Amino acid sequence: MTNQQLKSLFSPQSIAVIGASNSFDKLGYHVMKSLAGNYRGTLFPVNPRGKKIWGIDSYSSLGEIQGPVDVAVIVVPAHLVTETVHACGKKGVKGIVLITAGFKEIEDTKGEALEYELRETANGYSLPIVGPNTFGYVNLSDGINASFTSEFSQIEDGGVALISQSGGMCHLCGFLAIEERVAMSKLMSLGNRCNVDFPDVLRYCVEEDSATRVVALYIEGLDRPRDLMNTAALLRGRKPVIAYKAGRSQKGDSASRFHTGSLAGDHEIWKGAMRQAGILQVESADELLDTAKALDACESPLGPRIAVLSGQAGPGIIAADALEALGLTLSSFTQATQEKINTLLPPIAIRTNPVDMGPAWYNPGVMLEILKAAVADEQTDGVLFLAMYASANLKLAEELERYMKKLEPFPKPVIACFTAPPGIWDDSMRRLDRKKGMVILRTPERAARAMNNLWKATQLWPEAR
Repeated sequence: MTNQQLKSLFSPQSIAVIGASNSFDKLGYHVMKSLAGNYRGTLFPVNPRGKKIWGIDSYSSLGEIQGPVDVAVIVVPAHLVTETVHACGKKGVKGIVLITAGFKEIEDTKGEALEYELRETANGYSLPIVGPNTFGYVNLSDGINASFTSEFSQIEDGGVALISQSGGMCHLCGFLAIEERVAMSKLMSLGNRCNVDFPDVLRYCVEEDSATRVVALYIEGLDRPRDLMNTAALLRGRKPVIAYKAGRSQKGDSASRFHTGSLAGDHEIWKGAMRQAGILQVESADELLDTAKALDACESPLGPRIAVLSGQAGPGIIAADALEALGLTLSSFTQATQEKINTLLPPIAIRTNPVDMGPAWYNPGVMLEILKAAVADEQTDGVLFLAMYASANLKLAEELERYMKKLEPFPKPVIACFTAPPGIWDDSMRRLDRKKGMVILRTPERAARAMNNLWKATQLWPEAR
């Protein structure tokens, strides 16, 4: 598929929902819920009964629509899909989101035959299809939610495109993204990848989609993995590409076959191939999101020397342990930096790395002066900045926010961990996160892991620095 075809598919001026419904138990209801009142283009509900759906006049067939239709979201039974795709081709539709399941992912061989017929039909009209067996896609940068989950519109608009083989993984990561403030440009499930596959979307995101700065992939199994590796190798260094590959166990391999119609394959071969292609591999859903968030908002470290600054000693020690276990080192401050910190903290505190900023608990200005000194230190490549809530430091986040407004963006990566009960620091955290080159993650261990992946990225894509 060409980038222009995918641009029409992901940024349509008009959308028809074929199988639109007012019944809550139909997916056509939920697709309409995602689009009606939110989508800024023209929306055409299509239903044979021809009545108002979600308050919008509907059409009994696609052919009844007078104007152009750029994209059709199809939610009709599997046996009706091929004739519906024919209707789309004759109408001049430019792309399809095929939510319907029941194709090659099912055990019955009729499903594979049906998908072959579908692919041949779509290719005859040069129609790109996302799916079948997908939840759809969300284009946050253009305000389009062409999926059956309206809540995905709550994800903040940003630079991470998450391209997944699994709709369930999109739901896991999409809701985590809302909770943990990962800002996305695109979220999509490719499902069975009828004729739009990972290489197509990766190329589109890197070459065509200016809103995307980081591409995150979730992969179970591919029929032609070499195509993805070759595409990634060609695009290497232009934008960060990270991947979480599942299906490494025997059971996982088998489950992959019946989930999306492709075997997962040998995991060790996958690891080597991704490394050679310049894809940064991660090992969990939260690592995928943390790494993508950090790559999107932080500068790249130029080395492995990290400073740990913590408002309490315990989390600082945990962070130091995690960094060293990952192969990073605790930086040794220059004499000038150490003298600066010594003037800001009393000798009762641990003033060498990892720094215990406990005595500055009530003074965010001092904490930020220490942070600035560590960032400026020529023997430090990145900083972990940690502070936990206690009743006595209630105003800490609010004061940090006020002080941060005066600062220039950090020239080195700063990964923070600020933890408080719900409702205490939430608003300030939302305003601080992803600003001035700093991201906020859940735990010191996750902060250390994200910093390690930033350093891996620097080594993997040195030309991107």
